[in-house]
Amino acid sequence: MNIAQKLLLTEPHVCPWWLAYTFDNPFRRLIHQPEKIFGPHLEKGMTAVDMGYGMGYFSIALAKLLGNSGNVVSVDIQQKMLDIIQKRAGKAGVAHRIHTQCGSSDAIGLPFGFGDLVLAFWMVHEVPQMEMFIQEIFMILKPGGKFLLVEPKIHVSLELFERICTHATRSGFAVLENPRIALSHATWFKKY
Repeated sequence: MNIAQKLLLTEPHVCPWWLAYTFDNPFRRLIHQPEKIFGPHLEKGMTAVDMGYGMGYFSIALAKLLGNSGNVVSVDIQQKMLDIIQKRAGKAGVAHRIHTQCGSSDAIGLPFGFGDLVLAFWMVHEVPQMEMFIQEIFMILKPGGKFLLVEPKIHVSLELFERICTHATRSGFAVLENPRIALSHATWFKKY
């Protein structure tokens, strides 16, 4: 692997916990506004699952948007990330609505028919078995549940993104829309 590949993280990897701090800063709010991204797809009281959530930027925002009757399950394979989200959720006043799940490289580990919405923001390209991962997302969603797939343009080519979307449609998802999300390829899917 050459230095450019290492710096751009174009090779398969899991984002280390310390690098996630670069993605969660005050400037992110200028380009990734949770209210705009999720607005028409959320209802109070939903259960949302945030896969590989970084420092919890969207998990905390979803917990606030879903209200007191809503829940967010933040899933990661790194214990350090699970510890960080619990601390940050406490500071944000939403710790009682954010639950953590330690997944593995082979399984998310949530029950089938569990969630109303799954978010995979800038992380599916890190999963070694993408097709199996997408199939598990399909299974953990309730009928009518929605899945937002977002991948970074700097790491993920349009060809790879389209391949991930093909895995989703083969798993049973229907495409709802392709929203504009800064620096990203994005598609909303629905489980019918």
